Amino acid sequence: MRVVLDANVLVSALISRAGVPARLLAQWLEGDFELIVCGTLLEEVDKTLSQPKISARVSPADADAFVRLLRELAECAPSPEDPPPIRSADPDDDYLIALAARERVPLVSGDHHLLELGDRLPIMSPREFLEQLKKARRDSV
Repeated sequence: MRVVLDANVLVSALISRAGVPARLLAQWLEGDFELIVCGTLLEEVDKTLSQPKISARVSPADADAFVRLLRELAECAPSPEDPPPIRSADPDDDYLIALAARERVPLVSGDHHLLELGDRLPIMSPREFLEQLKKARRDSV
């Protein structure tokens, strides 16, 4: 299974290592799914990690190592240039919808304005995706 994780999910995984986003990151590292990223997403993660509120909780060295890990281990697709089929309430997140649509993969996000599109697009919360991974694991046994 291939998937796009929103920057908020990736950053949350680094901040709270016991939460659902952190478990998703661990499952990605274990090979349970393929993570799709693009340059725009990596830039957003990097920018978010450098904000004072976040950098007080995550050292610059850990932030750099995390972005490097994503760049090296995730499947890096080109950043989308075309608008998505359906737009979100936050135009800054439209690239995520376009990336997921172009790659034909689900988008996992904690943003409510993106989750509201879940009835029209394959968008789910981190918890919903974790449950889907658990079910796939059970079904494969």
